[in-house]
Amino acid sequence: MPTSKQGSNGVPIAAVSRTLDIPIPTIRSWERRYGFPSPPRTGGRHRRYTSAEIDQLRALRDLITRGHSARDAVARLTVGPSSTGGHELLDEMVDAAVHLDPDRLRAALDNGADRLGVEITIRDVLFPAMREIGTRWKTGACDIEQEHLASETVRAWLARQIALAPPPFRAGTIVLACGPKDLHTIGLEAFAAILSRRGWRCRMLGALTPAPSLLGAVRTLRAVAAVVVSQRSVTRRAAVDSLTAVDAVPGVRALYGGDAFVASSARRGVPGTYLGEDIVQAAEVLESAITRTVRKPPAASRP
Repeated sequence: MPTSKQGSNGVPIAAVSRTLDIPIPTIRSWERRYGFPSPPRTGGRHRRYTSAEIDQLRALRDLITRGHSARDAVARLTVGPSSTGGHELLDEMVDAAVHLDPDRLRAALDNGADRLGVEITIRDVLFPAMREIGTRWKTGACDIEQEHLASETVRAWLARQIALAPPPFRAGTIVLACGPKDLHTIGLEAFAAILSRRGWRCRMLGALTPAPSLLGAVRTLRAVAAVVVSQRSVTRRAAVDSLTAVDAVPGVRALYGGDAFVASSARRGVPGTYLGEDIVQAAEVLESAITRTVRKPPAASRP
């Protein structure tokens, strides 16, 4: 067991147990049997969990709750970019974009889906690669045509993942929209791909969705949830107005995400449920929120 990260920082096992509702003996058993996670120890050999290790325990708990054995769940969580060539796939995506080669870019994503699964490929390969390409464009290391080619190729690949998803088998529709002043849709399309593969019926409204249009779609489709994303602080207020409108509809969950809401201060007073920064965990947050929703019957019509 590694002890090089000893120190007084971190969270004691008892607090982790209370937070995650996992018995202490179970946490110790997972570490003893599978070495997962492997928290640092204090000088007195007491476990101290970092936020990353708490997230690992939460993910392990959730996979087991969904029917996986502990061994299989650990195997799924420990297969990541560093152990399967995910970093190589990321580099391949970036290099393919720089050389304007959409076939290589698609092949990298397909290889990732085969080796890591679609959800992990989106989170650990696709998103980091697009951030790197965006950074290169902003700094002049690549041109706009390379950024556009990468975006369009990624969007086509995500659309294919949605098309290949099984027929919806969960009750209710989820509406996904950008805020009224937000243009960037790749994150939303990626979320739709993940939800579709999990059996949800999704309706994408896309960029610059006005609040009345979102509200109309929610009512027409009798949606169980609506997701609104916003990426910039200057567009956040308009997105909050959309969330407020949705949150007022009985039986509909309002959920939100995006860079505009990363700071905790930006979420203060915002109606609905924050999805977080991890797109895979966001799907689980949404599913949990929907299962807590009880649709209220519509008010009786006045004569």
